[in-house]
Amino acid sequence: MLRALSCLLVGIVCMAAPVVAQEPEFPQPKKEHQWLEKFAGEWVTESEAIMGPDQPPVTCKGTMSSRMLGGFWVINELRGDYQGTIVTGIQTIGYDPARKKYVGTWVDSMMNHMWKYEGDVDKSGKKLVLEAEGPNLMAEGKLTKFRDAYEIKSADHIIVTSSMLGEDGKWITFMTGNMRRKK
Repeated sequence: MLRALSCLLVGIVCMAAPVVAQEPEFPQPKKEHQWLEKFAGEWVTESEAIMGPDQPPVTCKGTMSSRMLGGFWVINELRGDYQGTIVTGIQTIGYDPARKKYVGTWVDSMMNHMWKYEGDVDKSGKKLVLEAEGPNLMAEGKLTKFRDAYEIKSADHIIVTSSMLGEDGKWITFMTGNMRRKK
């Protein structure tokens, strides 16, 4: 009986060995992931935000350091001066082949809300548009949709716009900016 049990165990180990010895097949980055490589590098940022209809525009200057993670994700680390307050933020953007959508997150040092993005590159192949739900800047305690767009003007220049959905169903652009690659 002991001999039969030993043979059975050896048989199980021998059958399982090829399964264990095989290397796992990990996914490879797709062309949509490669599109995100346009962000990789060091950037100088400059933006202008409108905080309300009767408010003068506010400017913010900063930097962004972007790197690829495994060929699948771009990680953008931002640092800016917003009216004398240093703001830091981290953004991730990747592509989900199952949903056929770009996805990502945003967190920063000014808010306790984690933004969760979803979007697409437009037909021109030069503009990534991401949407998220977040705190309504004009109505405390309410959520609304937001849209961030990154338009690739050249390898060294990206135009950024941020908009929010107004109560009338129209998009209100409240921030425009430029990212220029450091030379």
